[in-house]
Amino acid sequence: MIAVNNLSIFFSGRNLFNNIKFTISKNERLALIGKNGSGKTTLLRAIYGIISPESGTISTPKSYKIGFLQQELSVQSFGTLYEEVKSSLSEIETISSELEQVQNDLHNTTDDNKIIQLVEKIDHLQYRFNLLGGNTIEAEIEQTLLGLGFTREEFYREVSSFSGGWRMRIELAKILLAKPDLIMLDEPTNHLDLNSLLWLEKFLRNYFGSIIIVSHDTNFLDNVTNRTIEISNGKLYDYKLPYSEFIEYRVKQREQQLAAFKSQQKEIDRIESFVTRFRYKATLATRVQSKMKMLEKIERVEIDDIENPAIDLRFPQTEKSSIIPAEAVNLSKKYGEKQVLSNLNFKIERGNRIAFVGKNGEGKSTLCKILAKNLDYEGKLYFGNYLNIQYYSQIVYDDLNLENTILEEVEKVATSKTREQVRTILGAFLFHGDDIYKKIKVLSGGEKSRVALCKIIVQPCNFLIMDEPTNHLDVFSKAVLKEALMNFEGTMIVVSHDRDFLLGLTNETWEIKNHQINIFLGDFEIYLEKIQANISEDLKIESKKVNQEEKSSNTNDYEVRKQSKRELEKYNREIKKLESSITELESKIRILEESFSNSEILSNPTKLLANQKEYDILRHKLDTEFQKWEEINLAIEDLKG
Repeated sequence: MIAVNNLSIFFSGRNLFNNIKFTISKNERLALIGKNGSGKTTLLRAIYGIISPESGTISTPKSYKIGFLQQELSVQSFGTLYEEVKSSLSEIETISSELEQVQNDLHNTTDDNKIIQLVEKIDHLQYRFNLLGGNTIEAEIEQTLLGLGFTREEFYREVSSFSGGWRMRIELAKILLAKPDLIMLDEPTNHLDLNSLLWLEKFLRNYFGSIIIVSHDTNFLDNVTNRTIEISNGKLYDYKLPYSEFIEYRVKQREQQLAAFKSQQKEIDRIESFVTRFRYKATLATRVQSKMKMLEKIERVEIDDIENPAIDLRFPQTEKSSIIPAEAVNLSKKYGEKQVLSNLNFKIERGNRIAFVGKNGEGKSTLCKILAKNLDYEGKLYFGNYLNIQYYSQIVYDDLNLENTILEEVEKVATSKTREQVRTILGAFLFHGDDIYKKIKVLSGGEKSRVALCKIIVQPCNFLIMDEPTNHLDVFSKAVLKEALMNFEGTMIVVSHDRDFLLGLTNETWEIKNHQINIFLGDFEIYLEKIQANISEDLKIESKKVNQEEKSSNTNDYEVRKQSKRELEKYNREIKKLESSITELESKIRILEESFSNSEILSNPTKLLANQKEYDILRHKLDTEFQKWEEINLAIEDLKG
C-alpha cells in the first residue's frame, strides 16, 4: 500500500495541492481525473519520484515497484522490438542467476541452519520468478505484443523505425511485462486502436497489482477502475465509485454545496446588516462586537468548480449535396509495394453517419484522405454535386498561418459567427482568457490540432470527414464536439477509438481489414459487441497455452510455496483488517471535515465542539493504524527475505 501524507506541491506560482492525503491499497483500480492543468500528471510524477513536493511524504513498502507510462517519451534504442521489450525483464535474469547460485550453495552445505535459510531464500526467489512469468516469458512477450497490435513480422524490426505512437506501445508493453506492484498510465489510449484498447482493458482488469489511470476515455475508466479521485481547486475528492457513478455523485454534492453556500450567505448578510445598522449605537456595542466575532469565526462554504455551461454548437447551414456524395468502383491504393486498399466498391448515401474502425495501418486514414481529395489512388471514385467537404486530420494544422493569433485564425473563416460566438467556441476547446491572443507558431501540436478543429466547426459543409478528432480534448470538449456532430445534418465519416464518443453518433460501422471493407449496419454498439466477443475468445486460447506451460514448471515448487503461504497468512489477515479500518476511518473523517462547512453545525457550538472532539479521536486512531500497518509490512518483508 502507498500512503500519501500531507502532500503540497506548488507550480508556476500557484498551489496545485495543499496537504492532500490518500492511500492506494493492493488491487485497487483508481481513476485520477480533473480539468487540464489541475495537476494530475504532476501528482503521478511525484509518486514516481521524478519531482519532489514542497512538503509531505509518499510512503511505499520496501522493494515496491512502480511502472509509469508518461505522455511524452524519448525511447532511444538501436535494437529490435523484441530485444527492447525483453530488455525490461532483467529482473528475471537476475533472479535466475541468484537461484542457480543459491541452489549450488545448498548442494555444498551440511549446516542445518544454513540449509533452512537457503531453502527460504529459494522459495522467495522462486515465487517472484514465477510471478514475473520466468518459465513462460517468451509466450507472454508474444501475447502482449500481439495484444497491443504488433504483428509477428514486426517483432524483429528496429525500434527506431516505429513512429511515436507505436513507440508508446513499446513502452507500455515493457511496463506490463515487468509486472510492477503499481502501474500508472497517463493517457494510455491516445495511441491505441480499438482492438488494442479492448485487449488492454481485459489485461488491466485481471492484473494482480494496483493501477492509477489518467484518461479522457470515460468508457475505458468505467470498464477498468473502481475508485475515482478528482483534483479540483487544490483539493482531492476521493470516493470508491467508478467514473460515471462518481460524476453523478459529485453533481449532487455540488448542488448541496450551492444550497449551503446560499444559506450561509443569507446568514452573513443578515449579520453584516445588523453590524452596519447598529455599529455606532452605544447601547448595542456589546452585541455588535459579538456579531463581528461571529463573522470572523465563520468558515466560509466553498463551491467547487462548476462544469462549463452547456454550449449549443452547430455547424453553419449549407445546401444539400446530391443523394450519392461518393461512389467507388475498384478503388485501390498502394504505398510502394505495400497494398493498403484493394478493389473497393461502395456507395456513400447522403445523410450516412459512418464510423471507420480497424487496426492501425489497415488504411482508415488513407481512405479518409482519398475521400477528402487529398491523395491519389487507382480505380474510380465519383463525387456528387454541390459537395462541400471539410476534412480534419492529425496533421491538418500544417495549413495554419503561424503568424496569426488563435482568434485571428478562426475568425477569418467564421464568416457567420460574431466575435463573442467565436470566443465561446474557443473556450469550449480549452482556449481561455488571453490564450486566444497567442500566435499559432508558439502552440504545441495538440493546441494546433484544436485550433484546426475550431476552424472546421465554424465553416459550412455537407460532407464531414473527422480523423481522430478527440485525441487532444478533455471530457467537456469531447461532449461539446459530440453534441455538434449529433446536430450535423450532412454526411459524416468519423475515425475514432473512443467508444463513448462513437456510441449513438453513427448508423454504420465500416471495418477496414485485409485491404477490404466489412460493413455493419446500426449503432457502433453492435460492432463493439462482436469485437469484444472475438477478443475474449482469443484471450482464452492464449491463457490456456500459458497455463499449460506454467503447470509443467510449477509442480516441483508447489509444496515450498504452500508452506511459505501459510507463514504469511497471519500477517496478510492483519493487513487486510487494518486496511479496512483505515478506509472506514478516512471515510468518517471526510464526513466530519465536510460538516465543518455546514452552516447549521457552525451555528451550533455544542454540536461543533462534539464533532471536533470526535475528529481528533479519529485522527489519532488513524495515525495509530497507519503505524501498525507499516510495522506489519516490515515484518512481512523480513519474513520474505
